[in-house]
Amino acid sequence: MAERSTAAVDVADNSGDEPLTAKADQSTSDGVAQKRERDTDGDESPGGGGTEHPGKASPPELHSGHKLAKRYRLEECLTRLDGFSSWRAVDEKLRRAVGVHVLPAVHPRARSVLAAARSSALLGDPRFVQVLDAVEENDLVYVVHEWLPDATELTTLLASGPLEAHDAYQMVTHVSQAMAAAHREGLSHLRLNPGTVLRTSSGQWRIRGLAVNAALRGIGSDTPQRTDTEAIGALLYAALTQRWPYEDDAYGLSGLPKGVGLIAPDQVRAGVHRGLSELSMRALANNGATASRHESPCTTPEELAKAIGEMPRIRPPEPAFAAPPEYQRTTYQQGTYGRPSARPGITQPVPAPPPPLQSRTGKALKWVVSALLIAALGLGSWQLAEALMDRGDKSNNTNQTQTTDGNDKSGAQKKKTVTPLKIQGAQEYVAKGDAQHPQDVAKTYDGNSSTYWRTASYKEGPDLNPVFKPGVGIVYDLGSAQAVSGASIGLLFGGDHTTVTLYATDSMSSSVPLTSMTKLGSVQTTGTTAQVKVTKSVKSRYVLVWFTALPYAPGDSYSDPGYKQAITDLKFIG
Repeated sequence: MAERSTAAVDVADNSGDEPLTAKADQSTSDGVAQKRERDTDGDESPGGGGTEHPGKASPPELHSGHKLAKRYRLEECLTRLDGFSSWRAVDEKLRRAVGVHVLPAVHPRARSVLAAARSSALLGDPRFVQVLDAVEENDLVYVVHEWLPDATELTTLLASGPLEAHDAYQMVTHVSQAMAAAHREGLSHLRLNPGTVLRTSSGQWRIRGLAVNAALRGIGSDTPQRTDTEAIGALLYAALTQRWPYEDDAYGLSGLPKGVGLIAPDQVRAGVHRGLSELSMRALANNGATASRHESPCTTPEELAKAIGEMPRIRPPEPAFAAPPEYQRTTYQQGTYGRPSARPGITQPVPAPPPPLQSRTGKALKWVVSALLIAALGLGSWQLAEALMDRGDKSNNTNQTQTTDGNDKSGAQKKKTVTPLKIQGAQEYVAKGDAQHPQDVAKTYDGNSSTYWRTASYKEGPDLNPVFKPGVGIVYDLGSAQAVSGASIGLLFGGDHTTVTLYATDSMSSSVPLTSMTKLGSVQTTGTTAQVKVTKSVKSRYVLVWFTALPYAPGDSYSDPGYKQAITDLKFIG
């Protein structure tokens, strides 16, 4: 029986203070500007553990223009709460905006904040807002993290209404998979709410404040996985209904009616996707009761991500096209342009238009058209007669040979029928150096072109250094030995240039050298699609897709500018 974790909803009930759910705008800012907080005396209680009190520690006396480490210039204070403050700042060394949390080194939570920030930085998962620096210096402890100016909080998105079913599906999929990966590394969030989930302008979902937000407030939990799972369920509930699944209002959302209990989303709002409604109920703790339809509750992010994977994929809605306006004839088209306006009370006679082509110009036009038609008929008759005479000169043997050739071509076309090959699994092939992003290899064949596996960003290119990094790639498992005739590879970046080669190998292990593999085909392209044709027919269960040249691409929220590439969609053809 899963217990309801109040940490997921940030409910504070001590000292008779207003619940934290009513103070959603007082959460720590990690990438987008929020309302400033000046409540330095407010207390917060934890969801599943105890909140530490900062005692007599006072927030550092900082101001706009102050520099940390002679590098980070503070610009605007966003939060001042419980002895720490959060700022929007500028990294003068790299000339980019960053976010900074600052608290005194003597603060009772300073050590736990440093430890949480360093653990979060080691995760390196791009689905989380990244911690860039964590330092204790000059009696101050500060944590520097990414700033995402183009990101929008889920709170803001829900202000205009609930999300579409496809958007809600994408959100809960990305958040649950990201939190499952974090918990596998021993990290938890404990403060997941609509203010910590962001959607970037490219449609990617990011989570901010992993481990750090809870450490700043001294929040802990005896059941961290259950706490984060319930919080994900609350996010999905809010995305489907534009309501917070508890009695108290929070994050600009109205709570449920008091005394009614937890109601399924499809009973709160009409038209809610049934599968997502049931999924949110399985993730939420329903006062110890079993989930809807007697399905087992999801108590960990891993179980929730697995349950989402078992659902049918929800497709985006078809774009709606507005019907063009009805055609209206103008006064000019009706033949009244230039006529004197009718006087009041006098009926103006409308002259009948002349018969078509009865003017001098019309008669000349008819003679020209007639002459052209006669010339065309004569030329066509002459060519037809010449073709019939040539055909009569051909012997029966020639006709028989042509018939045989035609049959051969027809048979060859039947043999060339292509069949897509199903991919059973994949993993990165690392010849030298570090792996790229092994957790994302499945995104190359998930049928969703908006997800992708990406390489690191390299300073030299487009050809990779054969000594330090001869190439990057993925080995795919086709389930059994297959005759591969080609591959279609969707690429994220175009430009000069991408070189990709297919190899047949004996296993998915990176210990198999390239020299022992059989080269199937190679292609060089400057576009966003690579069509590799196999020049040597070999049956193989394992196929390596190997990049040896990458185009230059600008920096983004995932990597710095440099030579890099990403696979959005890949298909093998038999």
